[in-house]
Amino acid sequence: MSKIRKAEYYPKAMPFPVMVFWTGLFGGVFWSAIWYISYFFHLTEIRPNGILEPWAAGDWKYGWGGSMLSILLLGIISVCVSFIYFALLRKFNGIWVGMAYGLILFLIVYFVLNPLLPGIKQITDLSRNTVITSICLFALYGIFIGYSIQYEHESRNLLDKEAAPQI
Repeated sequence: MSKIRKAEYYPKAMPFPVMVFWTGLFGGVFWSAIWYISYFFHLTEIRPNGILEPWAAGDWKYGWGGSMLSILLLGIISVCVSFIYFALLRKFNGIWVGMAYGLILFLIVYFVLNPLLPGIKQITDLSRNTVITSICLFALYGIFIGYSIQYEHESRNLLDKEAAPQI
């Protein structure tokens, strides 16, 4: 039997945009939950519920339901963030691109979107623990999104090369 691998022997992969969607949704929900756990253990003073403050009225947004809704909402926003990475950066190799992407997201949230989110204080008013925890969470989130999408891109390129006819 030939040692050459053929495309028909590989399981059919899900379409790339679908994989990006699921990566973004899972990454957003997972890292938002980690953010909430960080808030619970007082590693940060900012809770994920801050995203609901400009739009939702009432105290329910500070309870368990508000926390779960904000984590889900951040997961949906993360889908958009992952498609932006897919469109702009999927061809770049390495962990550093994802980390830089996460740090850029940190700068956007804390400097550009800060006036729109009253639940997030100015960065100069936050404790050192909050800033360091936020930087680490955003960097890890960027690494997760970036490395997942980049790995899948490289994997598909390798599969296409193996499946190409040999001359």
